[in-house]
Amino acid sequence: MLAKSRFLLLVPALVALAACGPEANYGSDDDAAADAINSELNAHPGQCGTLHPMSTELNAVQDALNQYQAALGSDGSAPLRAAGSVTVNVYFHVITNTSGQGAVSATVLNNQIAVMNSAYAGTDNGRAPNQGASAQATSNTPFRFVLAGTNTTANNTWYTMTPGSAAETQAKTALRQGTAKDLNVYLANIGQGLLGWATFPSDYASKPNMDGVVILTASLPGGSAVPYDLGDTATHEVGHWLGLYHTFQGGCTKSNDLVDDTPAEKASFFGVPPPYPDSCTRLAGRDPVENFMDYTDDVGMFQFTAGQSARMDSLVAQYRGL
Repeated sequence: MLAKSRFLLLVPALVALAACGPEANYGSDDDAAADAINSELNAHPGQCGTLHPMSTELNAVQDALNQYQAALGSDGSAPLRAAGSVTVNVYFHVITNTSGQGAVSATVLNNQIAVMNSAYAGTDNGRAPNQGASAQATSNTPFRFVLAGTNTTANNTWYTMTPGSAAETQAKTALRQGTAKDLNVYLANIGQGLLGWATFPSDYASKPNMDGVVILTASLPGGSAVPYDLGDTATHEVGHWLGLYHTFQGGCTKSNDLVDDTPAEKASFFGVPPPYPDSCTRLAGRDPVENFMDYTDDVGMFQFTAGQSARMDSLVAQYRGL
C-alpha cells in the first residue's frame, strides 16, 4: 500500500509512519513556536518532515490576505464571488516516453476535469454523505474548469522530471500555453516517488514559464496509483495553484494555514476517516482530515471550506487576474 505526501511522496505506509512519522518535526502545541513555524509557511514538507522551500510568496500573500480581511462585511462574511462564476481554462500536457508509455485518453482527461469541477462545486461525486459529519460545511467555490487544449510529447527526460530540475524547466518552457489566468497541467511519470507539485499565484510574476501543476499520470481517475487514483491529486495541487496551503501548515498554531475555518492540525493525515483525530487539543476543532488540502486517501477527501474559497478568490483576483 502507498502512503501520500501530496508534495508529494508516494512511499510505503510503514516507512512513512514508522521510520520517522509523517511531518514528524513540523507541528507544536506551544503557541510560542508560532513565529518559527510561520517562517516555513511557504514550504512543502517532504519525507520525514524535511521542508523543501517552493516559494518566497509569504509576504505578498499576507498582504493579499490583509486586503481580504479588510473587506469582510460587518457580519464577518467573505467578499466571495458567486459559485461557479470564475472559469479556468485548462491545458493538459501529456508527456510520454519514446515507447509511448504514459499516453492518456481523451476520456480520462475529461474525467479529470469532471472530478475537479465536482470538488470545487462542493459535491465531489457524493462522497461527503458517505464519510460522516464534517467539521465545517463544504463550500461551493467560484471556480469551474474547462478543457482548453491537449497535447502529447514524447521525451524520455521530461517523462521522469522532478521539482526544480532542468527537465522541468525545459518541459514547461516548451509546452506552457496561455497567461496567468490559464491552468497548465503537466502529466508524466514523475520521479522521486512524487504525486505532484504546484506553483502559487504570486510566483507567476517572477517565473511565468514555470507556472502550473505537475501530476503523476497514474493518479488520474482510474489510474494505478491506488489509493490516489480518483483524480484528487489534481484537485489538491490546483488548490495550491489557487493559493491554498496544507491544512496542517503551521501545526498547532492559531495562524495555521492562514484560513480561519480550517482547524489546526499537528501533522498530515494518511488513510480514510473516520476516525477523526484531534491533534491540537488546546485549539478548537478536530483535524480537518476530509479537506482536499490534507494528505487523506482520495476517497476520504471531499471538502473545501468557505474560508478556503474566499482565500482562493482573493489571491487569484490579485495575482492571476481571474
